Amino acid sequence: MPFQRSSGILLHPTSLPSRGGIGDFGPAAHDFIGFLVKARQSSWQILPLGPTGAGNSPYSSTSAFAGNPLLVSLERLAERGWISPERLKGLPQSISAVDFEQTRAVKLPLLSAAAENFLRQGSSSAQQRFSNFQQANRWWLDDYVLFEVLRQKYKGATWNSWERGLARRERSSLQNARAELAHELEIASVIQFAFFEQWRALRETCHRQGIRIVGDVAIFVSYDSADVWCNPELFYLDSNLRPTVVAGVPPDAFSETGQRWGNPLYRWDLLRSRGYEWWVARMRWALSQCDIVRIDHFRGFEKYWEIPASDPTAINGRWQPGPGDDLFHALRSALGDLPLIAEDLGYITPEVHALRDRLQLPGMRVLQFGFGNRGAHFYLPHRFHANSVVYTGTHDNDTTLGWWRSGASDVERAAVKAYFGPKADGEIHWTLIHAAASSVANLCIVPLQDVLGLGSEARMNTPSRSDGNWNWRYQPDALNSNLAQRLAALTSITDRDAGLSAANQQSYREAGEEFAA
Repeated sequence: MPFQRSSGILLHPTSLPSRGGIGDFGPAAHDFIGFLVKARQSSWQILPLGPTGAGNSPYSSTSAFAGNPLLVSLERLAERGWISPERLKGLPQSISAVDFEQTRAVKLPLLSAAAENFLRQGSSSAQQRFSNFQQANRWWLDDYVLFEVLRQKYKGATWNSWERGLARRERSSLQNARAELAHELEIASVIQFAFFEQWRALRETCHRQGIRIVGDVAIFVSYDSADVWCNPELFYLDSNLRPTVVAGVPPDAFSETGQRWGNPLYRWDLLRSRGYEWWVARMRWALSQCDIVRIDHFRGFEKYWEIPASDPTAINGRWQPGPGDDLFHALRSALGDLPLIAEDLGYITPEVHALRDRLQLPGMRVLQFGFGNRGAHFYLPHRFHANSVVYTGTHDNDTTLGWWRSGASDVERAAVKAYFGPKADGEIHWTLIHAAASSVANLCIVPLQDVLGLGSEARMNTPSRSDGNWNWRYQPDALNSNLAQRLAALTSITDRDAGLSAANQQSYREAGEEFAA
């Protein structure tokens, strides 16, 4: 489904300058929306919002449906009487990189205390909304909170090592656990209720201002997740409930041994026989929480790299056929038009491009990739077509300034100067932002780090590094009217503001008057 010509910014909520050691859905998020309005942006792209597992990666979640409790704003809960503002004085005040371990240690007990207070003395209207939330989401909520509470009980041990009856989801064991842990399950449910209440409020603010949320769905799920625990038959597991084969990508120019991701692989034959009901539920949920969804590792739907689980590397894997058109026909039959973006980066074959084009999905064009050999020119604006999404870089890239300073080869730097001329020696990040915005691609998305002109210290993720990722945050004073005006002027001259709402247009006029004054 082609998108209207427009632009937006990529920023995960954890990077917001909120109180409490990590970005959340509180005041800083609403301030960021105000900046988007003044900058005439109409999209906010985020990463997956699920509770993170190993490595704190948004792409390694313990649930495809639940929300990350760390994104719940304690300030908003205090405003609603869930917790005393006095209890929040111990929260970290400095806006530094996220320390996930410390943040969990400080924030999660406060969230539990707030949930306790809500259960004891929450208003009748809020209690009714909670009851409605439980009823509407019981299909995923009950199993997810049981999974999380059991993980706590077993001190983070992987679910297949739990007591046999629980690992194999025997009815009597589950019933006993629900009875024994009833209060803890209620607390975990309230925290999920708070997450989705705050997320809904944030989305409503975006919609009032004509801003769409671009979400993200990873093709694979984590082994240590409620999804695999609850649906083991949908994955290739052995008699001990361990994966027999896992996901990854083959050896290439970047890695002699490939990448062994370790995600369990789907039994697409069984999913097909069930009408892809699990995937329909997953995409229905994703599209109910976001306006557009980026599908990560789209090439895996055409063919995926299957690695024996016993192998330590990806060398001995093999390509296996994915569900192809069949899955997307089932999704469209159940859900109608799908506002999706195909993440078609990396080693992509003509068959993957053909699948994307048959489905009429926009693919991704990343400018940083375009300056190597002639085959990389696919990522340069003169090769674009309208039904695509252009980025200066993604969450897996270095920032544009960081790439220019230390990541780009001499060949790439020479190619940049040949392509853009003398201006490339100036603000390289704005050179690429201008190129992206002025391209024919219908949607232009720029990471906030590039708008701010930050270096490698602001990189979000280095795929080959196992720790130190996902923790960047911007400073509260980073977003100012001059920056908004500069971005707004570019958005206007490149005709990416035609669909802005009346509220957004008015806010832009006010921002212009403020800038002129």
